Amino acid sequence: MRPLTEQDIRASFINCSKGEAKRLWVPRDLDRLPWDDLDFLGWRDPGAPDRSCLVTERQGRLVGVALRFPSSQRGFLHRSMCSLCLTTHRGGGVSLMTARKAGAAGREGNSVGLYMCTDLACSLYVRGRKVPDSGSRFEESLTTQEQIARTTGNLAAFLDKLYA
Repeated sequence: MRPLTEQDIRASFINCSKGEAKRLWVPRDLDRLPWDDLDFLGWRDPGAPDRSCLVTERQGRLVGVALRFPSSQRGFLHRSMCSLCLTTHRGGGVSLMTARKAGAAGREGNSVGLYMCTDLACSLYVRGRKVPDSGSRFEESLTTQEQIARTTGNLAAFLDKLYA
């Protein structure tokens, strides 16, 4: 992914108003992120524990999505799998992230959900740059590049649902 600025990020959101996008918390360490290892930029809002965001490049343009997830955490022994990168986590490491749909459907309250790594570090898990605290990645016969393609394909399918 190419390096982004705060202005790039705020202008990319498809499922919130410009005013909401202006008020969203954006990471301050954008210049220190491992952009070459990211398929999308994802972060949690430290001021709102049930809110997170992701921004990705799609069909030549940036697409930002505001997400919400339940703040309740599952028990430590419960194991869940991320639908994007297929990393398993215990406890609250995977959350059902919901996003308002884009356009009129979103204004009417329609939303789409997907189970994702709560820290949104899918790109780093797939590349082996980050290891889940108490979960794991399955050994696969797919190459890392094939796993990256699967992850980005899963994200694209989720984004398609936001426009439907």
